[in-house]
Amino acid sequence: MGYNTKIGTDIELAATFLSENDIVAIPTETVYGLAANALNELAVSKVFAAKKRPLYNPLIVHIKGIDEIEKYALEVPDLAYKLFEAFAPGPLTVILPKKDIVPDITTAGKQNVALRIPNHPLSLALLELLDFPLAAPSANPFGYISPTCADHVYKQLGDKIPYILDGGPCQNGLESTVIGFKGTEPFLHRLGALGIDEIKKIIPNIQFETHDNTAPLSPGMLKQHYSPNTKLIISNEINKILSENFGKKIGIISLSKEYPIESQNLVILSQNADLNEAAQKLYAALHYMDALNLDLILTEPMPNIGIGMAMNDRLERAASKFNQ
Repeated sequence: MGYNTKIGTDIELAATFLSENDIVAIPTETVYGLAANALNELAVSKVFAAKKRPLYNPLIVHIKGIDEIEKYALEVPDLAYKLFEAFAPGPLTVILPKKDIVPDITTAGKQNVALRIPNHPLSLALLELLDFPLAAPSANPFGYISPTCADHVYKQLGDKIPYILDGGPCQNGLESTVIGFKGTEPFLHRLGALGIDEIKKIIPNIQFETHDNTAPLSPGMLKQHYSPNTKLIISNEINKILSENFGKKIGIISLSKEYPIESQNLVILSQNADLNEAAQKLYAALHYMDALNLDLILTEPMPNIGIGMAMNDRLERAASKFNQ
């Protein structure tokens, strides 16, 4: 028997559920997370079960401030502190050697923990009420489109969790950027809401290591992820594909361009081609399209600059499900 899921803004109620080792959906500036006590194996196991997430895929641990890093991490490089000081609270996750207080289930058996300080007032207030950090991957079934509002969570996990803390639409709309270290050498493991140009101000020569389908070092490294149920094609030749598929039910997600298609089947992410606005709306557009019972969703590749790089990363992973 499932939960009678409630949606609200009561952080004390959310804290009560979490303190009883239950799971709660929480808002962040990136996407909604499915949160549990990161230090409790039973609570974390409920996250994996609700999402049907493979146990080899580690979780991000959300903490309330920089002064908590050394509670959970060993051997913190100076560069890690520079990153947190520059970008936290915010859409940055840093992978560091873990202390034994963090159970292996949270880190998928790895000796590193992914730490982040979320930049959302409700989640920060919630963390202040708790004496433990929160493991919180995106609040959706594994592999599906990440949620950027409470309604997305309810439609996907509504009978699997007791409470959804409603913080409104997510400000950034894409997951956090993930950075790890090999020794003292930094590596980017996931493109995200924190743009690469910003990171390069702190780490000019950062190396990329963003794919691992068997033993990912961090969340977001799997080749197939963030996928709708409807077939998704990324192409610069959308008009050609439209003509080749005449008679089919087709939806289009466009950065700013109009297409000859019914208005309800076209989502323009930003009239001004603003990539930050487009990123904030991307997952909502995919959710909307996937609910239309279409034969096909088409989208253009985004300009491969700034947060557009992270948008292309998500679209490519979402489309890879249909390219096998």
